Amino acid sequence: MKYTIVIQWSNEDNCFVVLLPDFKNEMQPITHGETYEEALKNGQEVLELIMEEYQEDGKTLPQPKTFIFA
Repeated sequence: MKYTIVIQWSNEDNCFVVLLPDFKNEMQPITHGETYEEALKNGQEVLELIMEEYQEDGKTLPQPKTFIFA
């Protein structure tokens, strides 16, 4: 499954913060990084951990949202 990872600069935190909009029940933002690349890597790692946790707990993974650009 493919999930969306949103990375935004935070002036307040002085770093890139990572959001997983498909996982509304998880604390948002879920991680961060000093660089965009670090934030993406951290976001991917957290996404994998969340997916593993869902599977171990027998929870159904949410359906990935589809974005349509006109």
